[in-house]
Amino acid sequence: MQNPPICDYEGSDYQKRFWQEGGRAYEDAVEAVALSRLLPPQGGRHLLELGAGAGRNTPRYHNYERVTLVDYSRTQLEQARQALGESERFTYVQADVYHLPFYAGVFDAATMIRTLHHMAEPRQVLDQARYPLLKDAAFILEYANKRNLKAIVRYMLHQQTWNPFSPNAVEFVPLNYNFHPATIRAWLSDSRFSVERQLTVSHLRMGLFKRLLPLKLLVALDSLFQHTGSLWQLTPSVFVLARATGDTPPAQEGQFFRCPACGAEGLMEDADRLVCRTCGRSYSFSGGIYDFRVKP
Repeated sequence: MQNPPICDYEGSDYQKRFWQEGGRAYEDAVEAVALSRLLPPQGGRHLLELGAGAGRNTPRYHNYERVTLVDYSRTQLEQARQALGESERFTYVQADVYHLPFYAGVFDAATMIRTLHHMAEPRQVLDQARYPLLKDAAFILEYANKRNLKAIVRYMLHQQTWNPFSPNAVEFVPLNYNFHPATIRAWLSDSRFSVERQLTVSHLRMGLFKRLLPLKLLVALDSLFQHTGSLWQLTPSVFVLARATGDTPPAQEGQFFRCPACGAEGLMEDADRLVCRTCGRSYSFSGGIYDFRVKP
């Protein structure tokens, strides 16, 4: 089995180095504002967090009864589990988003924040994200926008070779992609999502602004500017609220995991692992984390 390349954060101190000590308080705060605006106010039963990492955003899903965190890195999930504490409300799943191990109709919401930009096959990822969602489930997607003001200016001044207006994704460093907003909307439609709302985020993501302006003012200004997302998308980060379309009936009681390799349902429990009756693959459970990575 040939899989797309994976951006693996195994062993990384990304949460501490990038978010806690990397001067990203502004980015974190404005993303929290965007999430609060796009999450359904009434909450829901079960939310799927794709690319959960160390659980930076997980506490923001407080109005959901259950949250399932998915990440390819075990150490990231271990950090999340340590930060969130022991709770039956959270399920930790080590898997890649090209092969998700869930029945159809399990979740009534999903998020994918700062994750799609690592995907070499984003269309495949969006199809996988749609599969376990109920009809009308909310899907909040954040993506890195190639058509941002900085890229446009650099292109006009001949300081970069790639065209920010072209529909193609650009890989500016290995496994780091920027996407065109129109392309993202087309992919979402092809994957049976209907775009409901767009927010532009991180308008002031410049060292000069962050040095000169207090954090509260930066967040207040960005919060105001986010509403321009319905008109144009010119920021490095864009948040989209989409709804799952098509008829997907809810999964039955007890239906949750399926084999991510062959898609067979009804895995068999065997001590500390789940075994697929169809293809024979087994998936371990240890330290509170399910390992559903699909190996060649």
